[in-house]
Amino acid sequence: MSDDSFIREVNEELRQDQFKSLWRRFGPIAIGAAVLLVVATAGYVGYERWTSSRANASGDAFSQALELARQGENDDALAAFGELEESGYGSYPLLARMRSATVLAADGNTEGAVAAFDAIAADRSVTDVIADIARLRAGLLLVDHGSYADVSARVETLTADGNALRHTAREALGLAAWKEGKRDDALQLFQQISGDAEAPRNTRQRAEMMIELILGSSPAE
Repeated sequence: MSDDSFIREVNEELRQDQFKSLWRRFGPIAIGAAVLLVVATAGYVGYERWTSSRANASGDAFSQALELARQGENDDALAAFGELEESGYGSYPLLARMRSATVLAADGNTEGAVAAFDAIAADRSVTDVIADIARLRAGLLLVDHGSYADVSARVETLTADGNALRHTAREALGLAAWKEGKRDDALQLFQQISGDAEAPRNTRQRAEMMIELILGSSPAE
């Protein structure tokens, strides 16, 4: 046997011994890691299918409840939204709460609708955006069914420069002020809308009409 052949055989035996030693030490760990990866992958896929199924079911239930509301079946719609609030998945329970309040308002239950929107606004689990929308919805309802103080308590903070809802909030507060004889307050709010280049055109047009109406009236009226 040549020296080269002998050396190759010795090296091969050494490598085999090293491999066996490594396998004895780390083989079980490698097998466990592989099994864990397979189990984790199967669990993730199963969870994805489960959540997708729940989301689809909640979406279908929400659509059915909306259809009931569109058909004027308010009691049935409220019951369906109530069930979604309890057992819905993802964002659907919150959407159901918002729609329930809207249905209450459409059904003439302004007090119940305002209470529902107030509860959403006070819920710390909802985002600031949703809470602000709930405050605005309650304030809009109270323009016709409450006092200036009622409206102000809900929308005053939304009238600040830079707030995305400021245009509608100022309009609601301006109408409440005009209704209660607060002429100067109403005029200032509508002028803020009219002078805001970012205000929607329809909102700005309504504000300009109110400005003309206020300026054309006497302070005593």
